[in-house]
Amino acid sequence: MSETAVIGGGCFWCLDAVYRQMRGILSVTPGYAGGTTSDPSYQQVCSGQTGHAEVIRLEWDPTVLSYRQILESFFVLHDPTTLNRQGHDVGTQYRSVIFYASAEQHKIAQQVIQTVTDTNLWGAPPVTELYPLSVFWPAEAEHHNYYARHPTAGYCQAVIAPKLAKARQTLSALLVPSP
Repeated sequence: MSETAVIGGGCFWCLDAVYRQMRGILSVTPGYAGGTTSDPSYQQVCSGQTGHAEVIRLEWDPTVLSYRQILESFFVLHDPTTLNRQGHDVGTQYRSVIFYASAEQHKIAQQVIQTVTDTNLWGAPPVTELYPLSVFWPAEAEHHNYYARHPTAGYCQAVIAPKLAKARQTLSALLVPSP
């Protein structure tokens, strides 16, 4: 039996690349959630007019990886203290957000956010939003597994590769060993 989670922490290409390398992850789907436009396109979401955030939907094996571990990793992988921004990516579509699918996920997310706050992990309190998941819209095919298909692209080299290196350093116990 698998579980699902939807999280957003900046550009979905970054989170997609890291979570694909985690033990217990069965699938990663980039997409959009939290807005008012039905079945939005990437261009619409990038306009900032849809209310959607770039997110990923994870399906995982809870006997290998817990929801808490997914969220703890999430808070290591992006800066949750910058409102509507991750690095040079600016706009509400890049906000830090967790869309919970159950009361248990909501409770765990609140606990993890409180821990991040209490430990002052980033030197400032998180601005991560927490909402029930209503609708997830999968992104267009060209956004799926983007880093693996475009590893030499400028954005991949400048932004995604450093996040992967950080993940290998700080989350190595949760990652599938590199070949």
